[in-house]
Amino acid sequence: MVNWVTVSSFATAGGTLVLAMATFASVRSANQAARTAERALQENLRPVLVPSRPQDPDQKMMWVDKHWASVAGGRAYVEIIDDTIYLAMSLRNVGAGIAVLHGWWPSGTWHLAGVGHADPGAFRMQTRDLYIPAGDISFWQGAIRETSDPDYAALTDAIRTREPITVELLYGDHEGGQRAISRFGLIPRKDEEDPAWMCTVSLHWNLDRPDPR
Repeated sequence: MVNWVTVSSFATAGGTLVLAMATFASVRSANQAARTAERALQENLRPVLVPSRPQDPDQKMMWVDKHWASVAGGRAYVEIIDDTIYLAMSLRNVGAGIAVLHGWWPSGTWHLAGVGHADPGAFRMQTRDLYIPAGDISFWQGAIRETSDPDYAALTDAIRTREPITVELLYGDHEGGQRAISRFGLIPRKDEEDPAWMCTVSLHWNLDRPDPR
């Protein structure tokens, strides 16, 4: 004789299990879709800075002490005037989002791939906001005015002997996230007729998301 109470209990349990599995699959699919949408949004906001191209127009800038300079495409500006070190670079943002420059870290030595990036806490904060539009060009600028600054002597020696120097830039998207560090080399030309400084980029690091290295 069939025990319909038992059969009904098994049927109910089976239906509950099927519903639970469907709910789990639905939640998992929704989570995957949310993560995909979040990654797509982040990619649409992500900046990546590199030197501008040689054919890009000159960038004109002024420091807080009213010193003016112009830097050509693909080049850097490096000068010592009245004991003040002025540095600038013409940059292009090849990422999809606006780049907001937060700070910079200089070195009188040319750092190559074997050296990690500087501690983010050691970066000098920009005295004003600098933005680089997505797919467009702009500039970065900085200055060291105190001869007692710990980086002053090494930078001065490198600039006066025309040796390459390093500048690392700390930046992120316009919402304050996706911070990254890019390492730039400022390299003097050896051509006496064109003693300009060239701008190169070597490495990029992610700070707020997994890094490829």
